[in-house]
Amino acid sequence: MSIILRTIQRAHRLKPKFSSPCSVIRGSGFGNRSYVAEAVTKSPFESNVLRILRNEIEYQVDSAPPHQPETQFKSFTVEERPGEQVVTIQGKYGDNEHIKIDATMFDGFEQVPALGDDSSDVNVRLHISLLVDISKGKDGDGLAFVCSAWPDGVDVEKVFILKHGQMPTRPYLGPHFRSLKPKIQEKFCEYLDTRGINNELSVFLHQYITNKDRIELLRWMDRLKSFVEK
Repeated sequence: MSIILRTIQRAHRLKPKFSSPCSVIRGSGFGNRSYVAEAVTKSPFESNVLRILRNEIEYQVDSAPPHQPETQFKSFTVEERPGEQVVTIQGKYGDNEHIKIDATMFDGFEQVPALGDDSSDVNVRLHISLLVDISKGKDGDGLAFVCSAWPDGVDVEKVFILKHGQMPTRPYLGPHFRSLKPKIQEKFCEYLDTRGINNELSVFLHQYITNKDRIELLRWMDRLKSFVEK
C-alpha cells in the first residue's frame, strides 16, 4: 500500500502541505505531569525547551482541543492509526465485496479565488490522497481507484486492477481517468457512489484528518518533552 500511495503523491505533483491548525485533547494526559520535582541538573537550554513545550501544549489545550476520533462513518468502520499519516476505512457492499480505503493526511493544496469584493484574496483547498480497494471474495483481486478527496467532493484520478500479493515496485496505474470517454467516467463514478465513496465521505475525511492533525501534533510535542525530561 505504501508503494501505491507514494506513486499517487508523486503523480499529483502538489505543493507541500502548509501548517494547519493543531491542538490537543483536554484530559488525555498530555501536559498533565507535575514538574515540581524536576531535576535541577537540567541545562539552561533544556529548561527553556521544556518551558516552551509546556506553554505550547497549554495553549493548544485551551484554544482548540480536538475531540475523540470517530470510529464509524455510516456503514464504514474507521481505524485510527496513532503516529501514522494514514487512516484506514473498511466496509462491505452486498455479500461478497470488501471495501478498504487508505487515506493520507493532508498532502497538498490548491489556491482558489476568495469569494467577495476583494478579488486579490485567495483561499486554499486542502488535498487528501485516497486508495480505494474493492475486492470480491476471500483473497480475490481488487478494483483499485486512486482518488483526490477535496473539501467538497471526490475526484477519480486512476482505476486499475490490484493484484494482491503481486504488485510490482512501480505499478502501471492506467491512463488518467479524465482521458477516458465521459460515459465510462460516469459509470465508474456511479459505481463508487453506490458503495459510499462520494462527496459525503470526502467531507467526513476532511473533518477527521483536521482533528487527527491536531492530535498528532500534540503527540509529537509530548514525545519531545518526555525526551528532554529524561
